[in-house]
Amino acid sequence: MAQIQLTELTAFVAVAEQLSFTKAALKVGIALPTMSQAIRSLEERLGVRLFNRTTRSVALTEAGDRLLAEIQPIVEGIDHALESVNLFRDKPVGTLRLAASRPSAIRVLAPMIQPFLSEYPAIRLEISVDDTHSDIVSGRFDAGIRVGHRVERDMTILRLLDDFRMFAVAAPSYIARHPKPSLPRDLHVHNCIRFRTPWDGSIQPWIFNNGRQHTELAVEGSLTVNDLELLLSAALDGVGVAYLAEPMIEQHLAEGRLVTLLEGWSCTLPGIFLYHPSRRQTPMPLLVFLKFIEKWRKHTLHRR
Repeated sequence: MAQIQLTELTAFVAVAEQLSFTKAALKVGIALPTMSQAIRSLEERLGVRLFNRTTRSVALTEAGDRLLAEIQPIVEGIDHALESVNLFRDKPVGTLRLAASRPSAIRVLAPMIQPFLSEYPAIRLEISVDDTHSDIVSGRFDAGIRVGHRVERDMTILRLLDDFRMFAVAAPSYIARHPKPSLPRDLHVHNCIRFRTPWDGSIQPWIFNNGRQHTELAVEGSLTVNDLELLLSAALDGVGVAYLAEPMIEQHLAEGRLVTLLEGWSCTLPGIFLYHPSRRQTPMPLLVFLKFIEKWRKHTLHRR
């Protein structure tokens, strides 16, 4: 049998995982024609078809499925072996791939980017903003960042942001036109901006606690969005009442662009965490990023 190239096997695993030549090429960082040629070359060397291709879909053949089961652990083992050499470098190198929800990316991750890349100039950082809570393992991400109650249980986690509260808020221009609600049930007569969750398409209920009192509302309104930044923008423009996290609105509250409603009523969520698969050897780019975060948090707390 003709000698198989490692690049061909890497290309095969990428296409098999993505079930898309285009997505696989983007993920590996090569041109689409190069990816297609690598798969054709591998199939010719093996003498079997590995994928069934149509204009709309890509699927593994039985032979392709068998090869993936055998070769995927080997390719991952080679990646880990090469990563182990990184431990002996004076300056860490490699690519760090992170998946983060949009609010986490903007308010937690963004301030760290420039200092981290300045401290580790040989590391390439790739950030995918993803509000669908997709699986970071199948996506080949090193780590993800999201609210704690959405993190899978079998992950190693590191806290980035403390517990925070959710509030009902509105712009002064909206309150000037409508009676200010004092109890959660008063929201039923208000124009509430609803949020449809990108991960499952459901409309998020509004949850409030006040001591031992607890209530959960299905609100109504003329606007529904699936992006929290758009929701915030609409609230600032006086469209209606919004239900938003304190870290997103604290600056707007301080500067009077938003006001909190329902005094004493809020809901606490368990903070934002970085999470990554528990494994024997943590990739060097992720390892130094975890250390950087620890220093960043201590510095931030010291400034407060």
